[in-house]
Amino acid sequence: MGASQHAGGAATIEGPAATGEGSGQGVSAPAVSALHLSAFRSLRALTVPLGPVTVLTGPSGSGKSTVLEAYRALARLGQGHPLDEVFEGPATPPEVPSRYVPQRARPDRQGRRGFRLGCAVTGPAGPLRFDVAVQAEPELRVVGERLSRPEGETLLATALRDPARRSVTATRHVAGTERALRMPFPDDRLTLPLLPLRVAGTTAEDCALLEAVEQVVVALRSVFACDPVPALMREPVAARAGRLRGDCANLADVLRRTRAECTTRHAALLAVVREGCAGPVTELRAEAVGSARGAGPGGSGLVRGVLERGDGAPATPLEWLGEGELRYAALGLVLLTGPGVLSVDTVHELPAARQALTVLADGMDRGLDGRQTAQLLALAGRMARRGHVRLLATGPDGGALAQAAAQTEGVTLIDLGG
Repeated sequence: MGASQHAGGAATIEGPAATGEGSGQGVSAPAVSALHLSAFRSLRALTVPLGPVTVLTGPSGSGKSTVLEAYRALARLGQGHPLDEVFEGPATPPEVPSRYVPQRARPDRQGRRGFRLGCAVTGPAGPLRFDVAVQAEPELRVVGERLSRPEGETLLATALRDPARRSVTATRHVAGTERALRMPFPDDRLTLPLLPLRVAGTTAEDCALLEAVEQVVVALRSVFACDPVPALMREPVAARAGRLRGDCANLADVLRRTRAECTTRHAALLAVVREGCAGPVTELRAEAVGSARGAGPGGSGLVRGVLERGDGAPATPLEWLGEGELRYAALGLVLLTGPGVLSVDTVHELPAARQALTVLADGMDRGLDGRQTAQLLALAGRMARRGHVRLLATGPDGGALAQAAAQTEGVTLIDLGG
Protein backbone atom coordinates (compact mmCIF):
# COMPACT_ATOMS: atom_id res chain seq x y z
CA MET A 1 0.00 0.00 0.00
CA GLY A 2 1.27 3.44 -0.86
CA ALA A 3 0.17 6.08 1.65
CA SER A 4 0.79 9.80 1.74
CA GLN A 5 -0.59 12.50 4.01
CA HIS A 6 -1.20 15.91 2.52
CA ALA A 7 -1.22 19.02 4.73
CA GLY A 8 -2.00 21.59 2.23
CA GLY A 9 -34.88 12.09 17.51
CA ALA A 10 -34.76 14.98 20.13
CA ALA A 11 -37.44 17.64 20.52
CA THR A 12 -35.00 20.15 19.11
CA ILE A 13 -31.89 19.69 17.02
CA GLU A 14 -30.15 22.91 17.97
CA GLY A 15 -26.69 22.25 19.42
CA PRO A 16 -22.92 22.60 19.05
CA ALA A 17 -22.79 20.55 15.85
CA ALA A 18 -25.35 22.86 14.32
CA THR A 19 -24.11 26.22 15.52
CA GLY A 20 -20.39 25.64 15.43
CA GLU A 21 -20.14 26.73 19.06
CA GLY A 22 -17.62 24.75 21.02
CA SER A 23 -14.87 24.11 18.54
CA GLY A 24 -13.98 20.82 20.15
CA GLN A 25 -10.72 22.14 21.54
CA GLY A 26 -9.94 20.46 24.83
CA VAL A 27 -12.48 17.72 24.12
CA SER A 28 -11.02 14.32 23.32
CA ALA A 29 -13.94 12.44 21.80
CA PRO A 30 -13.32 8.74 21.12
CA ALA A 31 -12.35 8.17 17.49
CA VAL A 32 -11.04 5.32 15.35
CA SER A 33 -7.52 6.31 14.28
CA ALA A 34 -6.67 3.20 12.23
CA LEU A 35 -8.25 0.06 10.81
CA HIS A 36 -6.47 -3.31 10.82
CA LEU A 37 -7.79 -5.91 8.35
CA SER A 38 -6.50 -9.43 7.85
CA ALA A 39 -7.81 -12.03 5.37
CA PHE A 40 -11.00 -10.01 4.91
CA ARG A 41 -12.47 -10.46 1.44
CA SER A 42 -9.74 -9.45 -1.06
CA LEU A 43 -7.45 -7.90 1.55
CA ARG A 44 -4.77 -10.15 3.01
CA ALA A 45 -3.22 -7.76 5.54
CA LEU A 46 -3.80 -4.02 5.57
CA THR A 47 -3.52 -1.18 8.06
CA VAL A 48 -5.32 2.04 7.14
CA PRO A 49 -4.46 5.14 9.20
CA LEU A 50 -7.43 7.49 9.63
CA GLY A 51 -7.29 11.22 10.15
CA PRO A 52 -10.20 13.60 10.76
CA VAL A 53 -10.74 13.62 6.97
CA THR A 54 -9.44 10.60 5.06
CA VAL A 55 -9.77 9.84 1.35
CA LEU A 56 -9.04 6.40 -0.10
CA THR A 57 -8.26 6.21 -3.80
CA GLY A 58 -7.15 3.46 -6.15
CA PRO A 59 -8.29 1.50 -9.18
CA SER A 60 -11.34 -0.74 -9.19
CA GLY A 61 -10.68 -3.86 -7.12
CA SER A 62 -8.03 -2.25 -4.91
CA GLY A 63 -10.18 -2.65 -1.80
CA LYS A 64 -11.60 0.85 -1.21
CA SER A 65 -15.16 -0.33 -0.68
CA THR A 66 -13.94 -3.31 1.32
CA VAL A 67 -12.28 -1.01 3.85
CA LEU A 68 -15.54 0.87 4.36
CA GLU A 69 -17.44 -2.41 4.58
CA ALA A 70 -15.08 -3.61 7.30
CA TYR A 71 -15.49 -0.36 9.22
CA ARG A 72 -19.26 -0.57 8.99
CA ALA A 73 -19.18 -4.21 10.11
CA LEU A 74 -17.14 -3.26 13.17
CA ALA A 75 -19.60 -0.46 13.90
CA ARG A 76 -22.59 -2.79 13.76
CA LEU A 77 -20.83 -5.35 15.94
CA GLY A 78 -20.10 -2.56 18.41
CA GLN A 79 -23.80 -1.77 18.46
CA GLY A 80 -24.49 -5.34 19.58
CA HIS A 81 -25.75 -6.85 16.32
CA PRO A 82 -25.26 -10.62 15.97
CA LEU A 83 -22.79 -11.95 13.42
CA ASP A 84 -25.39 -13.41 11.09
CA GLU A 85 -27.00 -9.97 10.67
CA VAL A 86 -23.67 -8.27 10.00
CA PHE A 87 -22.16 -10.93 7.74
CA GLU A 88 -25.29 -12.55 6.29
CA GLY A 89 -24.46 -15.99 7.68
CA PRO A 90 -27.84 -17.78 7.27
CA ALA A 91 -28.15 -16.63 3.65
CA THR A 92 -25.04 -18.62 2.67
CA PRO A 93 -25.42 -22.41 2.33
CA PRO A 94 -22.76 -24.36 4.28
CA GLU A 95 -21.25 -25.79 1.11
CA VAL A 96 -20.70 -22.35 -0.42
CA PRO A 97 -17.42 -20.63 0.56
CA SER A 98 -17.84 -17.44 2.56
CA ARG A 99 -17.45 -14.26 0.52
CA TYR A 100 -15.70 -12.63 3.48
CA VAL A 101 -12.63 -14.89 3.28
CA PRO A 102 -10.08 -14.70 0.42
CA GLN A 103 -10.72 -17.50 -2.06
CA ARG A 104 -7.17 -18.83 -1.78
CA ALA A 105 -7.13 -18.85 2.02
CA ARG A 106 -6.54 -22.42 3.20
CA PRO A 107 -8.54 -23.95 6.05
CA ASP A 108 -6.84 -25.27 9.19
CA ARG A 109 -6.85 -28.93 10.24
CA GLN A 110 -10.42 -28.63 11.48
CA GLY A 111 -11.60 -27.17 8.17
CA ARG A 112 -12.02 -23.68 9.59
CA ARG A 113 -11.46 -20.41 7.76
CA GLY A 114 -11.99 -16.88 8.98
CA PHE A 115 -10.80 -13.29 9.11
CA ARG A 116 -9.71 -10.60 11.56
CA LEU A 117 -10.92 -7.04 12.00
CA GLY A 118 -9.36 -4.51 14.31
CA CYS A 119 -8.97 -0.84 15.04
CA ALA A 120 -6.92 1.66 16.99
CA VAL A 121 -8.96 4.09 19.08
CA THR A 122 -7.95 7.37 20.68
CA GLY A 123 -9.81 9.16 23.45
CA PRO A 124 -9.92 10.06 27.16
CA ALA A 125 -8.73 6.58 28.20
CA GLY A 126 -5.61 6.91 26.06
CA PRO A 127 -4.67 5.00 22.90
CA LEU A 128 -6.24 1.54 22.66
CA ARG A 129 -6.40 -1.31 20.20
CA PHE A 130 -9.28 -3.70 19.69
CA ASP A 131 -9.17 -6.88 17.57
CA VAL A 132 -11.71 -9.59 16.85
CA ALA A 133 -11.17 -12.94 15.12
CA VAL A 134 -14.21 -14.34 13.32
CA GLN A 135 -14.63 -17.89 12.11
CA ALA A 136 -16.58 -17.82 8.84
CA GLU A 137 -16.51 -21.54 7.99
CA PRO A 138 -17.87 -24.08 8.68
CA GLU A 139 -20.10 -21.88 10.85
CA LEU A 140 -20.06 -18.22 11.74
CA ARG A 141 -18.82 -17.44 15.26
CA VAL A 142 -16.47 -15.21 17.25
CA VAL A 143 -13.37 -17.12 18.28
CA GLY A 144 -11.57 -14.35 20.14
CA GLU A 145 -11.38 -10.67 21.06
CA ARG A 146 -8.56 -8.60 22.51
CA LEU A 147 -8.61 -5.13 24.01
CA SER A 148 -5.11 -3.83 24.68
CA ARG A 149 -2.88 -0.81 24.98
CA PRO A 150 -0.18 -0.03 22.39
CA GLU A 151 2.64 -0.99 24.74
CA GLY A 152 1.28 -4.54 24.81
CA GLU A 153 -0.79 -4.54 28.00
CA THR A 154 -3.87 -6.70 27.53
CA LEU A 155 -6.99 -5.41 29.31
CA LEU A 156 -9.48 -8.03 28.14
CA ALA A 157 -9.31 -11.19 26.05
CA THR A 158 -11.84 -13.80 25.02
CA ALA A 159 -11.24 -17.24 23.55
CA LEU A 160 -13.23 -20.16 22.22
CA ARG A 161 -12.07 -22.87 24.61
CA ASP A 162 -14.47 -25.63 23.60
CA PRO A 163 -15.59 -25.70 19.93
CA ALA A 164 -18.53 -27.90 20.94
CA ARG A 165 -20.01 -25.09 23.04
CA ARG A 166 -21.53 -21.90 21.61
CA SER A 167 -19.75 -19.60 24.03
CA VAL A 168 -16.42 -17.92 24.69
CA THR A 169 -14.50 -17.41 27.92
CA ALA A 170 -13.54 -13.87 28.89
CA THR A 171 -10.40 -13.07 30.85
CA ARG A 172 -9.51 -9.68 32.24
CA HIS A 173 -5.98 -8.69 33.20
CA VAL A 174 -5.43 -6.80 36.46
CA ALA A 175 -2.01 -5.91 37.87
CA GLY A 176 -0.30 -8.55 35.76
CA THR A 177 -2.67 -11.37 36.72
CA GLU A 178 -5.43 -13.02 34.70
CA ARG A 179 -8.94 -13.26 36.11
CA ALA A 180 -11.57 -15.22 34.25
CA LEU A 181 -15.10 -13.83 34.36
CA ARG A 182 -17.45 -16.39 35.81
CA MET A 183 -20.18 -16.37 33.19
CA PRO A 184 -19.41 -17.29 29.57
CA PHE A 185 -20.34 -14.97 26.72
CA PRO A 186 -22.18 -15.92 23.49
CA ASP A 187 -20.07 -16.56 20.40
CA ASP A 188 -22.53 -14.97 17.98
CA ARG A 189 -21.71 -11.35 18.90
CA LEU A 190 -19.02 -9.20 20.47
CA THR A 191 -18.31 -9.51 24.17
CA LEU A 192 -17.08 -5.91 24.40
CA PRO A 193 -20.47 -4.09 24.40
CA LEU A 194 -21.86 -6.71 26.83
CA LEU A 195 -19.08 -6.27 29.36
CA PRO A 196 -20.60 -3.34 31.34
CA LEU A 197 -23.44 -5.70 32.29
CA ARG A 198 -20.98 -8.16 33.84
CA VAL A 199 -18.44 -5.88 35.57
CA ALA A 200 -19.65 -4.12 38.70
CA GLY A 201 -17.36 -1.11 38.49
CA THR A 202 -16.77 -1.03 42.24
CA THR A 203 -12.96 -0.90 42.14
CA ALA A 204 -10.45 1.39 40.45
CA GLU A 205 -9.42 -1.49 38.16
CA ASP A 206 -13.06 -2.09 37.19
CA CYS A 207 -13.56 1.59 36.40
CA ALA A 208 -10.38 1.72 34.28
CA LEU A 209 -11.50 -1.31 32.27
CA LEU A 210 -15.02 0.05 31.78
CA GLU A 211 -13.62 3.41 30.68
CA ALA A 212 -11.50 1.68 28.04
CA VAL A 213 -14.45 -0.43 26.90
CA GLU A 214 -16.68 2.63 26.69
CA GLN A 215 -14.13 4.48 24.58
CA VAL A 216 -13.98 1.71 21.97
CA VAL A 217 -17.74 1.13 21.91
CA VAL A 218 -18.50 4.84 21.56
CA ALA A 219 -15.97 5.20 18.72
CA LEU A 220 -17.36 2.19 16.87
CA ARG A 221 -21.01 3.14 17.26
CA SER A 222 -20.54 6.74 16.12
CA VAL A 223 -20.69 5.88 12.42
CA PHE A 224 -23.07 6.96 9.65
CA ALA A 225 -22.77 5.26 6.25
CA CYS A 226 -24.10 7.62 3.59
CA ASP A 227 -24.79 6.93 -0.09
CA PRO A 228 -27.49 9.32 -1.41
CA VAL A 229 -29.73 7.73 -4.06
CA PRO A 230 -31.16 10.48 -6.30
CA ALA A 231 -33.93 8.27 -7.70
CA LEU A 232 -35.33 7.81 -4.19
CA MET A 233 -34.82 11.46 -3.26
CA ARG A 234 -37.11 12.59 -6.10
CA GLU A 235 -40.22 11.01 -4.55
CA PRO A 236 -42.43 12.89 -2.05
CA VAL A 237 -42.06 11.55 1.49
CA ALA A 238 -44.17 11.47 4.62
CA ALA A 239 -43.69 14.33 7.09
CA ARG A 240 -42.65 12.36 10.14
CA ALA A 241 -39.92 14.46 11.83
CA GLY A 242 -37.61 11.49 11.42
CA ARG A 243 -33.86 11.27 11.05
CA LEU A 244 -32.04 11.18 7.73
CA ARG A 245 -31.49 7.67 6.38
CA GLY A 246 -28.31 6.52 4.72
CA ASP A 247 -29.86 6.66 1.22
CA CYS A 248 -31.19 10.19 1.95
CA ALA A 249 -34.58 9.25 0.49
CA ASN A 250 -36.32 11.28 3.23
CA LEU A 251 -34.25 14.40 2.58
CA ALA A 252 -37.34 16.63 2.11
CA ASP A 253 -38.73 15.69 5.52
CA VAL A 254 -35.39 16.42 7.22
CA LEU A 255 -35.15 19.77 5.40
CA ARG A 256 -38.55 20.68 6.81
CA ARG A 257 -37.36 19.78 10.27
CA THR A 258 -34.00 21.59 10.17
CA ARG A 259 -35.56 24.77 8.77
CA ALA A 260 -38.11 24.82 11.61
CA GLU A 261 -35.85 23.73 14.47
CA CYS A 262 -32.37 25.03 13.71
CA THR A 263 -32.05 28.23 11.74
CA THR A 264 -28.25 28.36 12.11
CA ARG A 265 -27.73 24.92 10.61
CA HIS A 266 -30.25 25.64 7.88
CA ALA A 267 -28.50 28.88 6.96
CA ALA A 268 -25.19 27.03 6.72
CA LEU A 269 -26.77 24.40 4.46
CA LEU A 270 -28.31 27.10 2.29
CA ALA A 271 -24.86 28.67 1.82
CA VAL A 272 -23.44 25.29 0.81
CA VAL A 273 -26.25 24.66 -1.68
CA ARG A 274 -25.72 28.09 -3.24
CA GLU A 275 -22.10 27.15 -3.95
CA GLY A 276 -22.91 23.83 -5.61
CA CYS A 277 -26.21 24.21 -7.48
CA ALA A 278 -26.72 25.99 -10.79
CA GLY A 279 -28.57 29.30 -10.80
CA PRO A 280 -29.48 31.62 -7.92
CA VAL A 281 -30.75 30.07 -4.68
CA THR A 282 -32.44 32.23 -2.06
CA GLU A 283 -34.11 29.56 0.07
CA LEU A 284 -34.24 25.81 0.54
CA ARG A 285 -37.41 24.42 2.08
CA ALA A 286 -40.03 21.69 2.07
CA GLU A 287 -43.60 22.12 0.93
CA ALA A 288 -46.73 20.02 1.24
CA VAL A 289 -47.71 17.96 -1.79
CA GLY A 290 -51.34 18.13 -2.79
CA SER A 291 -51.40 14.74 -4.45
CA ALA A 292 -48.75 12.09 -4.98
CA ARG A 293 -48.49 8.50 -6.00
CA GLY A 294 -49.02 6.21 -3.06
CA ALA A 295 -50.45 8.92 -0.82
CA GLY A 296 -53.70 8.85 1.05
CA PRO A 297 -56.74 10.94 0.03
CA GLY A 298 -55.53 14.30 -1.27
CA GLY A 299 -51.89 13.33 -0.69
CA SER A 300 -52.13 14.40 2.94
CA GLY A 301 -48.92 14.34 4.95
CA LEU A 302 -46.46 14.27 2.04
CA VAL A 303 -43.72 16.84 1.44
CA ARG A 304 -41.12 17.57 -1.21
CA GLY A 305 -38.07 19.79 -1.24
CA VAL A 306 -37.90 22.99 -3.32
CA LEU A 307 -35.38 25.72 -4.11
CA GLU A 308 -36.50 29.35 -4.12
CA ARG A 309 -34.84 31.30 -6.95
CA GLY A 310 -35.79 34.89 -5.98
CA ASP A 311 -37.00 37.83 -8.15
CA GLY A 312 -40.45 36.29 -8.37
CA ALA A 313 -39.19 33.21 -10.21
CA PRO A 314 -41.13 29.99 -9.53
CA ALA A 315 -39.65 27.55 -7.04
CA THR A 316 -37.65 24.61 -8.41
CA PRO A 317 -38.64 21.20 -7.00
CA LEU A 318 -35.60 19.22 -5.90
CA GLU A 319 -36.70 16.35 -8.13
CA TRP A 320 -35.93 18.56 -11.12
CA LEU A 321 -32.28 18.83 -10.14
CA GLY A 322 -29.58 16.67 -11.65
CA GLU A 323 -28.21 13.64 -9.81
CA GLY A 324 -25.01 15.46 -8.91
CA GLU A 325 -26.87 18.40 -7.40
CA LEU A 326 -29.09 16.10 -5.34
CA ARG A 327 -26.14 14.11 -4.02
CA TYR A 328 -24.26 17.33 -3.29
CA ALA A 329 -27.13 18.80 -1.26
CA ALA A 330 -27.63 15.57 0.70
CA LEU A 331 -23.93 15.16 1.51
CA GLY A 332 -23.75 18.79 2.57
CA LEU A 333 -26.60 18.26 5.02
CA VAL A 334 -24.92 15.13 6.42
CA LEU A 335 -21.63 16.94 7.05
CA LEU A 336 -23.40 19.83 8.77
CA THR A 337 -25.51 17.75 11.10
CA GLY A 338 -25.12 15.18 13.87
CA PRO A 339 -26.80 12.28 15.66
CA GLY A 340 -29.94 14.34 16.36
CA VAL A 341 -30.65 14.52 12.63
CA LEU A 342 -28.99 11.40 11.19
CA SER A 343 -30.22 7.86 11.68
CA VAL A 344 -27.28 6.62 13.72
CA ASP A 345 -27.19 4.53 16.89
CA THR A 346 -24.86 6.49 19.16
CA VAL A 347 -24.49 6.18 22.93
CA HIS A 348 -27.32 8.35 24.21
CA GLU A 349 -25.99 8.43 27.77
CA LEU A 350 -22.98 10.51 26.68
CA PRO A 351 -23.11 14.21 25.74
CA ALA A 352 -22.60 15.11 22.10
CA ALA A 353 -19.26 16.76 22.90
CA ARG A 354 -17.84 13.34 23.79
CA GLN A 355 -18.87 11.74 20.50
CA ALA A 356 -17.30 12.44 17.11
CA LEU A 357 -19.50 11.14 14.31
CA THR A 358 -17.67 9.44 11.44
CA VAL A 359 -19.33 9.67 8.03
CA LEU A 360 -18.57 6.85 5.59
CA ALA A 361 -19.05 7.92 1.97
CA ASP A 362 -18.20 5.24 -0.60
CA GLY A 363 -17.81 6.77 -4.07
CA MET A 364 -18.34 10.22 -2.60
CA ASP A 365 -17.68 12.11 -5.85
CA ARG A 366 -20.02 9.94 -7.94
CA GLY A 367 -22.04 12.28 -10.15
CA LEU A 368 -20.32 15.40 -8.76
CA ASP A 369 -18.17 17.84 -10.67
CA GLY A 370 -14.80 18.99 -9.43
CA ARG A 371 -16.13 22.20 -7.88
CA GLN A 372 -18.83 20.40 -5.89
CA THR A 373 -16.37 17.79 -4.68
CA ALA A 374 -13.87 20.43 -3.54
CA GLN A 375 -16.64 22.33 -1.71
CA LEU A 376 -17.73 19.23 0.19
CA LEU A 377 -14.18 18.27 1.13
CA ALA A 378 -13.51 21.79 2.41
CA LEU A 379 -16.75 21.64 4.40
CA ALA A 380 -15.71 18.30 5.89
CA GLY A 381 -12.41 19.84 6.94
CA ARG A 382 -14.13 22.76 8.68
CA MET A 383 -16.54 20.48 10.54
CA ALA A 384 -13.71 18.11 11.51
CA ARG A 385 -11.73 20.96 13.04
CA ARG A 386 -14.71 21.63 15.31
CA GLY A 387 -14.31 18.11 16.63
CA HIS A 388 -17.78 16.74 15.92
CA VAL A 389 -17.53 15.15 12.44
CA ARG A 390 -14.95 12.92 10.77
CA LEU A 391 -15.05 11.68 7.17
CA LEU A 392 -13.81 8.53 5.47
CA ALA A 393 -14.52 8.73 1.75
CA THR A 394 -13.51 6.78 -1.34
CA GLY A 395 -13.09 7.74 -4.96
CA PRO A 396 -11.49 6.37 -8.13
CA ASP A 397 -7.82 6.86 -8.87
CA GLY A 398 -7.36 10.25 -10.53
CA GLY A 399 -10.99 11.26 -10.01
CA ALA A 400 -12.39 14.54 -8.70
CA LEU A 401 -12.15 13.43 -5.07
CA ALA A 402 -8.52 12.36 -5.39
CA GLN A 403 -7.60 15.65 -7.05
CA ALA A 404 -9.44 17.72 -4.43
CA ALA A 405 -7.90 15.72 -1.59
CA ALA A 406 -4.39 16.35 -2.92
CA GLN A 407 -5.07 20.10 -2.87
CA THR A 408 -6.93 20.37 0.46
CA GLU A 409 -5.05 21.06 3.66
CA GLY A 410 -5.46 18.54 6.46
CA VAL A 411 -6.72 15.66 4.33
CA THR A 412 -5.13 12.22 4.72
CA LEU A 413 -4.90 10.81 1.18
CA ILE A 414 -4.21 7.08 0.88
CA ASP A 415 -3.66 5.32 -2.45
CA LEU A 416 -4.59 1.65 -2.12
CA GLY A 417 -3.26 0.92 -5.58
CA GLY A 418 0.28 2.09 -4.90
